[in-house]
Amino acid sequence: MDSKLLSGTLDMMILDVVARGPTYGYQMAQTVLLKSDGALELKEGSLYPALHRLERQGMLASHWVDTEDGRRRKYYKITAAGVKALAVKRAEWLRFTRGVDGALGGANEWIVESG
Repeated sequence: MDSKLLSGTLDMMILDVVARGPTYGYQMAQTVLLKSDGALELKEGSLYPALHRLERQGMLASHWVDTEDGRRRKYYKITAAGVKALAVKRAEWLRFTRGVDGALGGANEWIVESG
């Protein structure tokens, strides 16, 4: 997937995954990869800076958990501000995707018909 297409959607994807329950970075990346049928891979170089930014903005909170194998994982949970931001981002995304689909003349229908 073209990284330019993902610009601005990373925060929404992170907030959406964390809204489903506390999780850690690697697990978030795997969830997005699985749910996107392999189309979206969150790289460490973009995921972790985004997590830290969202935490600084008060949209996420974190805590450390010791694992059974002696390692520590930083778990993130969504805050009330994050829930509100996610609702706004989802509404914006829906308007955007409807607009693009309309501008393309129902591209999904065209792909099915011509495929």
